[in-house]
Amino acid sequence: MTSRGIRRKKSSLSEVKVAVIGAPSVGKSDVLCITALTVRFLTKRYIGEYDHQQDSKYKHEALLDGEPILFEILDTCPKSLDELPGNEIAQWADGLFLVYSITDRESFNYVRRAKQSLHPDVPLTLVGNKADMVHLRQVSPEEGEILAKDFECSFAEVAAAEQVNQVGEVFHELCRDVLSLRKRAKHSLLDRMLGSKSAYRVYSRGKSDSALPKD
Repeated sequence: MTSRGIRRKKSSLSEVKVAVIGAPSVGKSDVLCITALTVRFLTKRYIGEYDHQQDSKYKHEALLDGEPILFEILDTCPKSLDELPGNEIAQWADGLFLVYSITDRESFNYVRRAKQSLHPDVPLTLVGNKADMVHLRQVSPEEGEILAKDFECSFAEVAAAEQVNQVGEVFHELCRDVLSLRKRAKHSLLDRMLGSKSAYRVYSRGKSDSALPKD
């Protein structure tokens, strides 16, 4: 009885695939900001040093507005600033994070180029990490807002080193956007199906009426 209940609960989970994209780290001691963001969300811990050498996928279950969500997160790992993500990532993902460091102008330029290479048709969020390091800031909040407007996406500045709740919220907001898009697509499909059936019924009725024997 219990096992069946667990299976039903797991099968009812909404699954959301998220790709986290950003520039490569400049060194092992300077943790890749996209990895710091992902690990903070997954474990609520901050990593100060991480040797990130390949793309990694994680699964994480979380409650969103009282409903369980299964996140599948792809943490990308470009080898150089010239290596841009392939469009297969946008095709795999339900939602995308483009992450840069506010202390690194080159990472900001990288996400601009990455967006141009992706052409995503999914919800997107631009995230400026390391917002706690304002004394080293190279990218202003206004520049982030302008780029987000250009991308037609949401924007947030966070500090993965200090902000647990804020990092969690950017993941949750992207998830809400994904679920909202799914809901609209489902309603649109249903409307089209009902519209087609309605048109078919009208056509059938007209055809059968015209086929009635005349006195």
